[in-house]
Amino acid sequence: MPNSHTTSSTPSHHSAALVIVGTGMAGVGLARALRRQGDTRTITLVSADSGDDYSKPLLSTGFAKRLSPDKLAQRDATALADELDAQVITHTQVTHLDVDNQTLQLSSGDTLRYDNVVLATGAAPRRPFSVPSTLAERCFTVNDLDDYRRLHAELVQPSRVAIIGAGLVGCEFANDLHAGGHLVTVIAPESAPLPRLLPEPLGHALAGAFHTAGIRLALGRSLDTLSQDADNALALQLDNGERHTVDLVLFATGLVPRTALAEAAGLNVSATGIHVDRQLRTHSPNVYALGDAACIDGVNAMYVQPLQASIKALAATLTGTPTSVSFGAWPVVVKTPLLPVVAYPPVQPPERWRIEGEGDDLTALAEDKDGRLIGFALTGGCVRRKVELSRAAPALLG
Repeated sequence: MPNSHTTSSTPSHHSAALVIVGTGMAGVGLARALRRQGDTRTITLVSADSGDDYSKPLLSTGFAKRLSPDKLAQRDATALADELDAQVITHTQVTHLDVDNQTLQLSSGDTLRYDNVVLATGAAPRRPFSVPSTLAERCFTVNDLDDYRRLHAELVQPSRVAIIGAGLVGCEFANDLHAGGHLVTVIAPESAPLPRLLPEPLGHALAGAFHTAGIRLALGRSLDTLSQDADNALALQLDNGERHTVDLVLFATGLVPRTALAEAAGLNVSATGIHVDRQLRTHSPNVYALGDAACIDGVNAMYVQPLQASIKALAATLTGTPTSVSFGAWPVVVKTPLLPVVAYPPVQPPERWRIEGEGDDLTALAEDKDGRLIGFALTGGCVRRKVELSRAAPALLG
């Protein structure tokens, strides 16, 4: 095999048995799984960013733990290349995928030929609000370590932060930034946090815990205008006329699978991702998709447990044992220490939510019309029921 190395310009080799586009948890996880199985093929990973190896879920715990970006990075791209005995090309975009000729065009101007290619391009933050260009440097999203670096550099002292969005990322960062000593305001159009994971009573319990801790909540509200006031602060006006003055804004308004490369190549894509079968294959030979970018048999599950199952299945397939991925029940553990939350949202709207408990210790059971369990949500002390209910709940992809 070629020597392991990393480069940010021209790759020294223009072909690889396997090219992985993306160096997030999906791309790096697949390369590791293949090496653990003794796979010795040449592997090239192409990264649009620094290529540092880190655990993405830890991005929303760093401020509470006073972790610098360098401490979140487990190894840099050079060390990652050495570990994987692979080539890691950093700060480089893949500008074109030619599935007929099995080549990738890189932003460096070079062409990279592959035997198999895996699109692990992830997802990009959704920006429903148009930020004035003069204020863009004070508005952030955090979707990778480089994003965290930029935000961390701005928050070297206690600051006022507005978080737009009360979903998973918004709530985790609200808890984390508050624990890191910042004054946090959460603004979202929904009436309660985590609307995709929790029935409203449990969402209100989380809102109550946030409020008690000192996190400000502006729920049921949308951002109308964003401007800079006379004191150089950011002035947010909401749709009801309410105003908030902050130092910076963090947008946490959801993720959109990155499908542009696949779509331009003629692959089957939709708003839910790059369409693949249970073996992670697109309809084009030798082209696979993995992670947040992939819609597997109609399901896009942007969580760690489904990703780990997908990596395991694809590694087996690529090493000669075609394997269909299956997901068990994969409850989501929300990193909000102010009120522990675990949820396994039902795929279809339930006939009813049966809610048990009192105070912050609540269990919500999603049931179909026949009374069968199809999902659940837990808060406070009831999160200990996670294993029990996971065994009773149906698998997403059996």
